[in-house]
Amino acid sequence: LNTPIEALELEYPMRVERYELDPATSGPGLHPGGAGLVRSIRVLEPATLSLLTDRRRHAPPGAAGGGPGGMGRNEVDGAALAPKTSLELTAGAVVTIRTPGGGGWGNREASPPPGATAPR
Repeated sequence: LNTPIEALELEYPMRVERYELDPATSGPGLHPGGAGLVRSIRVLEPATLSLLTDRRRHAPPGAAGGGPGGMGRNEVDGAALAPKTSLELTAGAVVTIRTPGGGGWGNREASPPPGATAPR
């Protein structure tokens, strides 16, 4: 969920340390794909983590000659996690969720199709 940082930190013993777009996940193309998000949360007390995430095995495809977007990734203290998992965390552990980016559209090297414009 995209819970606001303030609500999350007010309700739970957690601190959001990073929440930003990751432009490296945008698929290349005449119209690049959208950027995924990176969100890192430090748990301040022991906690149970349950993840039900997808798009961690195959990159989102591009279309009409565009390249694939970056794949998602889940981590605890920098170590990769499976897309669907549950585990116990100690206080101080940092959970990082990287969402996939979107695939790009169109071949950047080819001339644009009629009516298409280059990205701004």
